[in-house]
Amino acid sequence: MDRLRLAGERLMPGPNVPFPPMEAQLVEQLPTGDRWQYEPKWDGFRGVLENDGGELALWSRNGRPLLRYFPELRTLGPMLPPHSALDGEIVIELGGRLDFDAMQMRLHPAESRIRKLSAETPATYIAFDILLWRGEAVHERPLAERRAELERHAKGFRLSPISRDAAVAAHWLERLEVIGLDGVIAKRLDLPYRPGSRDAVSKVKHHKTADCVIVGYRTSGTRIASLLLGLFRDDGTLDFVGHTSGIAGPLQAQLQKLLPPLREEGHLGTEQEWGRTPEGGSRWSQGRDLPWHEVRPEIVCEVRFDKMEEERFRHGTRFLRFRPDKDPKDCTWDQVRAARRPGDPELSDLLVGGA
Repeated sequence: MDRLRLAGERLMPGPNVPFPPMEAQLVEQLPTGDRWQYEPKWDGFRGVLENDGGELALWSRNGRPLLRYFPELRTLGPMLPPHSALDGEIVIELGGRLDFDAMQMRLHPAESRIRKLSAETPATYIAFDILLWRGEAVHERPLAERRAELERHAKGFRLSPISRDAAVAAHWLERLEVIGLDGVIAKRLDLPYRPGSRDAVSKVKHHKTADCVIVGYRTSGTRIASLLLGLFRDDGTLDFVGHTSGIAGPLQAQLQKLLPPLREEGHLGTEQEWGRTPEGGSRWSQGRDLPWHEVRPEIVCEVRFDKMEEERFRHGTRFLRFRPDKDPKDCTWDQVRAARRPGDPELSDLLVGGA
């Protein structure tokens, strides 16, 4: 098949498609000025959609074919002419918000399971850049021109909204969490598409804080390697929600004094009603080599996080401080679940074009 070329044993896009996709540099503040365009940061799987010679392909950021896992997106084929390619994001919407857990469920080895999920929770492809169109190397042109070409050619596709107004981007950063988005992307209007580079794109995430109860810790030798965090449900059930890492210096010394006396392996269940706990052979193992130690849920700490999934923090959190003034029972789920406000955006309002 002349559409494909081999890189080791991995299939890759056709030779005219710029690849790997352009990446983003994580920054603390939104860049401002006339050179920048802003877009929501979609929370799904990156996908380069390619039609080379009449056969549709969808590539992950590391060159893996994705159409097997999202067969419902094959219907996009007739809208993408031969020798054309778009850059975008695959997302799944449930109940008016993006659901990353539903995305992960698609990475299943059984084709019958994938077919079932594709019918029950169909994915959407959101295009935000145009790379090739009928053989023309649009990626060599600056973003300001590429966006105009995307809107002109990609009829029938869902397009990511854009703005050149930093105030709009700041509002997105503050409120798009309620519909499951992941931050804001800022792109240089004056630069061409730069495969695999972070020079032309920045991303900003809306970091938040939460008070969590420490429910355990992991050790590496004699050192405390990470803290296990919990939140209480309204009925008093305690859920494991994630971990902190990077424990060193004075904090390491403090925790060495505070936590070992609270160890209660095998006994927490008799005093505390547990809900969700890490999977694995033991309550805290998750199949890792480093041991977990349960502690009585008595110490509260404030942590910083960037993304909350339905069941836990998406990434490791950062320890900020102890909260001796706060009762562990006050560490509840409501502080991390964003509530809607009047005027908040709707997911359907953000998508331009498409059916």
